[in-house]
Amino acid sequence: MARILNALVGPESDGMRLDAFLASVDGCPSRSACARLVADGAVTINTTPATSKSESVCLGDRVQVRLPEPEPEDGQLAPNPNIPLDIRFEDQYLIVLSKQAGLVCHPSPGHVDDTLANALVAHCGYGHLGMLQGDDRPGIVHRLDMDTSGLMVCAKDDGVQKSLQDLIRLRVLDRRYVTLVHGYVAPDSGTITTGIARSRRDRLRMAVSDDPSAREAITTFTTLERFEAGRVDDGYSLLECHLYTGRTHQIRVHMRHVGHPCVGDQLYGRGDDRTNMGLRRQFLHSWHIRFDHPITGETIELADTLPPDLAHVLESLSERSMGRTAAGEKICPQLLDPGRD
Repeated sequence: MARILNALVGPESDGMRLDAFLASVDGCPSRSACARLVADGAVTINTTPATSKSESVCLGDRVQVRLPEPEPEDGQLAPNPNIPLDIRFEDQYLIVLSKQAGLVCHPSPGHVDDTLANALVAHCGYGHLGMLQGDDRPGIVHRLDMDTSGLMVCAKDDGVQKSLQDLIRLRVLDRRYVTLVHGYVAPDSGTITTGIARSRRDRLRMAVSDDPSAREAITTFTTLERFEAGRVDDGYSLLECHLYTGRTHQIRVHMRHVGHPCVGDQLYGRGDDRTNMGLRRQFLHSWHIRFDHPITGETIELADTLPPDLAHVLESLSERSMGRTAAGEKICPQLLDPGRD
């Protein structure tokens, strides 16, 4: 049985678009869902059926919404409230969070109910997340590898999810990562453009490829700081990488391709614990994200300091620093939490 919701347009809402007004009313769903209710004939203004989500409401209008009974939220994924979510921004449309290393984004072999998707279901409810990626990937807009940490975006409905994916496709959702790589990277900046495809030798790996099936991958990098060679290593370089495409393992594959694999990378890197500074996961962190909110137009710009394991590695190299570049002078202080001991 449908639930009826009544709302009176006050002075603060005079002239507002109908879908925006509805989304501001307690008990109404997201703006895109309200637009669908208008299209379905479930909204009246002063007892007259509303015909367009974009029509304006006026002071004193009486708006009535017929809300369908919520569908059971027993989807494929079990909610897991025990997985902490480090949320940096949230509204009724989307979430920006900092994913911890070791957390898989969505179910895969060996990970059924211990993923970010399970945590999102617990936080938002299965029926309040975008499903364009599939019923087993609610809310997921783009992925981070299990052992990559940092900022990522999640969507609360299909419309927002599509808009965010379009921003990525159009290369206007700015994602920047910081990585520590083996060796001395001489250029202060550069661009790596290759094809990337599944490796024919090892199906767990991706590889640079000129096969027609390979997908274009573009990574730019800026060198932030360089570190002298030690007794058991050939030195290190700290880079900021900017993704123009989002291929699986893209930064890790590109860094290996140019001879500077990510420190700690167990799949594409060097296996020596000493040269990996004792790190058992890739030194790769999504530290900065910037985009225009697809609904409100607000510019969302967030930065994320390095987690303790990566910060410790960087701090342990400080005495071997050969100096920061101009970009490094600006970015490196933002990577280390001034409140850390």
